Amino acid sequence: MKLYTIKNKKEEKLLRTALKPFDFSAYSKKEIKELVREMRHLMKISNGVGLAGNQAGLNAQVFVAQSEGKFYAIFNPVITKTYGKPVEMEEGCLSVPNTYGATKRYKKILLTGADQNGKPIKIKAWDLLAHIFQHETDHLNGILYIDHALRLYNSLEDPKQLNS
Repeated sequence: MKLYTIKNKKEEKLLRTALKPFDFSAYSKKEIKELVREMRHLMKISNGVGLAGNQAGLNAQVFVAQSEGKFYAIFNPVITKTYGKPVEMEEGCLSVPNTYGATKRYKKILLTGADQNGKPIKIKAWDLLAHIFQHETDHLNGILYIDHALRLYNSLEDPKQLNS
């Protein structure tokens, strides 16, 4: 398993693809557990807080995330409710190296999906976790944060010095 980036046109094509729902019947529990382990490992060695299926070369709706010491593996996620108005936050992406930007995301959301055993889950998330979940769910729909960023800057630049 390797990290897909927009620097490679073939990889970018998958990154910009709306992924198929994860089919639990196509995998054994052991295979699903190994898939989650591999995605978590790739996320960690890449210094990320989230990783979507297409970022790991998979055409399946699954993402892993970690925030405040808690790990999540979510299959077939859907943001079913948002709260309040979107707020501006800084964002980056493992698949868009050396680039950061300002985006607007909801501060609080309700996410539904399934856990790695295929059991339905509902998670109310806020602040950074809500931001991560929205970013990863976008990935599964073929959307990169750079597609709707308010401003972008190179990681070597000081964002305070840039004009939109």
